[in-house]
Amino acid sequence: MAKRCEICGKGPIVGNKVSHAHNLTKRRWLPNLQRVRARLDNGTVKHMMVCTGCIRSGRVTKAA
Repeated sequence: MAKRCEICGKGPIVGNKVSHAHNLTKRRWLPNLQRVRARLDNGTVKHMMVCTGCIRSGRVTKAA
């Protein structure tokens, strides 16, 4: 399963975890994806992996 939003394409970003001694190790920040039943433009209902930013902004209409 790809950790990518099906609406906006938001995916993991990489960077460094920095300890108190300033030791750097690689880490990843994953998007907050939720599996929702979304109503598409043509009226069909589909399960999608969508980030919470798209849900809150109204880019996805949840199916009842």
